[in-house]
Amino acid sequence: MKKVYILEDLDCAHCAAKIEADVAALAGVESAAISLMAQKLTVNCSEDIKDSLTADVKKIVKKYEPDVEVVEK
Repeated sequence: MKKVYILEDLDCAHCAAKIEADVAALAGVESAAISLMAQKLTVNCSEDIKDSLTADVKKIVKKYEPDVEVVEK
């Protein structure tokens, strides 16, 4: 399944790459891609982690960019 998150105020390419790598490494995640210009994170994952994925994404984003707001689209 595909989930999309808006990463409001994300403007650091280095941090975006770290976030993308950490999300992609989560169990059950098939792929993760950040569009820095659109401030959007797209994640393809298995159905069984869809409920916990948002919390994991928020935790990872806050680790690198505490001021970025994660909004599920």
